[in-house]
Amino acid sequence: MPETAARPQADVGRYVSEAWRDRYFAACEAVYALGAPALAEEDVETSFGTTHVYRYGPADPAARSRTPVVLVHGAGSCSAMWYPNTPALSADRPVYAVDTPGDPGRSVQREPIHQPERAAQWLDETLAGLGLDRVHLVGISYGGWLALNQAHRAPSRLASVTLLDPGGLEKVGLRFFGWIFLSLFATSAPKALRPRLAAWLEQPVLVVPELRTMIRTAVRAYRIRRPAPVPLTDDELSTIRTPLYLALGKRSLLVHPRRQMERVPRLIPGTRAEIISGTGHGPQIDHADEVNHRMLDFMDSVD
Repeated sequence: MPETAARPQADVGRYVSEAWRDRYFAACEAVYALGAPALAEEDVETSFGTTHVYRYGPADPAARSRTPVVLVHGAGSCSAMWYPNTPALSADRPVYAVDTPGDPGRSVQREPIHQPERAAQWLDETLAGLGLDRVHLVGISYGGWLALNQAHRAPSRLASVTLLDPGGLEKVGLRFFGWIFLSLFATSAPKALRPRLAAWLEQPVLVVPELRTMIRTAVRAYRIRRPAPVPLTDDELSTIRTPLYLALGKRSLLVHPRRQMERVPRLIPGTRAEIISGTGHGPQIDHADEVNHRMLDFMDSVD
């Protein structure tokens, strides 16, 4: 009898086909080209699969010895989404951008990592595989939950954590899922309408053609198989001692900015918390210069 192909695990992400995977990779390359050129790419083997990492670096030899930055992207995307940030960050210090297993990208997932303890183990193994003992960890959205979870469960390698409109602080509500649905629907709108929709939805994806193509292709190409992360409790947040910078979009639909501006510094003393005006869930894209400056200023203060 012919061998039967093994069924993929129900909670492991996958591409629908090799053809769609290749189309997605091509779309990603167009977005990567908008940012700093990567010095190298590297695959790190972990207990949960192969993690693909892009490395960027400063031209100044003195800056190469500074504490590096590790970037963790949001759900449904890959490390290409950091294109507005890699030029400024990598001019100042080494930068590593990670493709999270379970999301579209060049990492290959073999075991689920959505459980908090597994997520912390995966990221710690990835940092160890890169030879990094001390890093400034930066996460956006779902990547923010991964960074916050790391600060709670496995902080030994962390010099600091920067959270950009992160998950992990509140239960994901219907208003956020509604925004995601409307944003995806708006990517199909006529070109002339997209700037107006982008302003209304606080969605910069609509006005960056390369980013729009990448997001639209990801929806077709990849099947994410994980639940929304469970928020950290007050008691869990209170265990965090890693220096923390929290930047929230004033019109965020993922969290309630003013509520978290009060809560997080109260539970994690010393937290630097700010609300970025004129933005929603993508401050590092539509306010890149401002956010880059604030992130680097915070990292300098920690170093």
